[in-house]
Amino acid sequence: MDGMGRLRWCVAVMGLLLVWGSGAQAVQFEVSSRTTKCIAEEIQSHVVVVGDYKIVHSDEAHKVTVKVTSPYGNQLHYQENVQSGQFAFTTSESGNFMACFWILNAPPTAVINVALDWKTGVAAKDWASIAKKDKLDGMELELRKLEEAVDSIHSEMLYLREREAEMRDLNELTNSRVAWFGIMSLLVCLGVAGWQLWHLKTFFERKKLL
Repeated sequence: MDGMGRLRWCVAVMGLLLVWGSGAQAVQFEVSSRTTKCIAEEIQSHVVVVGDYKIVHSDEAHKVTVKVTSPYGNQLHYQENVQSGQFAFTTSESGNFMACFWILNAPPTAVINVALDWKTGVAAKDWASIAKKDKLDGMELELRKLEEAVDSIHSEMLYLREREAEMRDLNELTNSRVAWFGIMSLLVCLGVAGWQLWHLKTFFERKKLL
């Protein structure tokens, strides 16, 4: 493979890693006056999150209300009756972060289309400011992105492994409890059956049938 081929291969790998590790999610959805639309994203702790939202279509001059909450219900962002907005925070806990959208004080037939661009990790950083602050050229900036993308993927793999271990422990605990419950149920059934036999024997002996 010549020098140009290696360079193209490295660029392709870099692009793949950045796409995989960026955590970018752009969606467009419909919100009516009778519904609340929520978008959830599972994110681990100590991750930078940036979200941009805006109304891209509305049958009238309706506005949207937005609330972003953490897995434990803490409110991270709230805006009422806006056309567009942005939220940004660094996660302090792992789990499903929720962004909910609805329309306040609108007719029953009101409908709007909202676009949400949700970025986490490497994709959420302001790389132009970082390049200017650290005086990085194009190649150095791409290498910095690649390094952080690899770190992000590694952290994500560790997080998934921890979640897998938690689920395995939970399954083992559940199986153990089910087994003990089955044994206790069997012992109770045997005890009740023995008591019934003893009661019937005593009854027949009192009636002098045995």
